Formats: sequence, C-alpha cells, structure tokens
Amino acid sequence: MSATVLTAVRPIATQEQQAASGPQGRPRLVSVPTGREAGRAARAARAARDARVPMRLTRFGRLVVSLLVASVVALLAVGLAGQLASATGEPRTLTVQPGQTLSGIAARELPGLSRADGVLELQLANGLSSSQVHAGQQLVVPGP
Repeated sequence: MSATVLTAVRPIATQEQQAASGPQGRPRLVSVPTGREAGRAARAARAARDARVPMRLTRFGRLVVSLLVASVVALLAVGLAGQLASATGEPRTLTVQPGQTLSGIAARELPGLSRADGVLELQLANGLSSSQVHAGQQLVVPGP
C-alpha cells in the first residue's frame, strides 16, 4: 500500500487572517482514490469544472440572438406607434339628441375624464360659455 501527501503552498498568514479563518491544525494525510474511485473522482471533477465554464456562443448563435432581439424591438416599436396613433385621434362631431345634457355627453364620450373635466373639454372645443345645449346642435368631441 502506498500513500501520497498533497500539500498546498500557501503564503504565511498574519495573526489576524489566521484568527478570521478559524483554527488551523497540522497538515493531514489525504487518501488519493485509485482504480474505479479514481475514474469517478475524475468525472466528478470534470463535471464541476465544466459547470463553471460560461456558455460560449458561436458566430451563428450570436447572429440568431441578435435577430431575435431586433425582431422583438421592431414589434414593440410597431405596437407603440399604433398606440400613439390611436391616442392622437381626430375630433369627431355628434348631434345632440332630445333630452341629452352636456354632462351626460361628457360622461359617455370622454370616459377617461371626470364629468366636470369632460364638460370643460367640450365647452372649450365648441366655444360654449355655458353648459346649456339644445337638440339638433352639432358638438365637436375632442379626441381621447
């Protein structure tokens, strides 16, 4: 039977470093696996080393990743442009029906605003000095 001793060369540590690292004992003998155990140990060491190696992309892989990122950015840009186009909608006109009030029209046509803000928007868009409207009157409803 034979034994092999492996010792690592370490720089001399200061007392503070020794106190921080914990108690240090004498060097100990380490048994080195042989036979089947050596093969298993080598495979385990290789697997641990391979797990630490970062993934590398080939030229083709970088091209694919770049194209995927570019297509996602393009789709987002098209979607955002569509949202901006619909948000800047043109004003439309409507005819006041009998029994309708300016506050009722504001609540129905401008749901994103409070009723008072909607009435104010309609008054400003149509040049109205009061909230009185009559049947058959044409009103301009500002875009959303």
